[in-house]
Amino acid sequence: MDKKEVFVDVSARHIHLTREDQDVLFGKGYELEVHKELAGGGGFASKEQIAIVGPRSTFPKVRILGPCRKESQVELSKTDARALGVDAPVRISGDLAGTPGIKLVGPAGELELDHGVIVAKRHVHIGTKQSEEWGLKTGDVVAVRVDTPDRSLIFGDTEIRVQKTEEDLALMHIDTDEANAAGMGPQSGFIVEF
Repeated sequence: MDKKEVFVDVSARHIHLTREDQDVLFGKGYELEVHKELAGGGGFASKEQIAIVGPRSTFPKVRILGPCRKESQVELSKTDARALGVDAPVRISGDLAGTPGIKLVGPAGELELDHGVIVAKRHVHIGTKQSEEWGLKTGDVVAVRVDTPDRSLIFGDTEIRVQKTEEDLALMHIDTDEANAAGMGPQSGFIVEF
């Protein structure tokens, strides 16, 4: 295995909205306020949070990530999905066909998504230059070893996602269940091995 420096970003439960769904939940023309920019460029965590209502329970404050997307999507951990009573499949972001829906409640309205709930498949974002240097392309699947003080482990079945940028990215996204299994905090830099 070759050693590469990768920043590991732990992704808690969150929501992506279409412009239309954002209008229903917050009011026509409402614009999200940036809470913080996300690593990897282009996205942000908003100050706004709404409720997710499942068959078994409710999460009252779930953060929305911007900007708007072409389909609304709710990303959970397996633990979150079980608590809500939703059988969410593990999928790459945007692969929403055949996924379950859920109810969203905002300050101005509510809606029932008929699909869009997933557990995000762990993945590593790299730039086009890194893709060439490392001999990897979008869709390649690798095993990633993450060394932590107490619970080092190997994450198998990790998908590569190449972004069209010459900048170095090397950003791995995992969810809270995976981070807890490795004894990690919210964000950590690690040497990982592909």
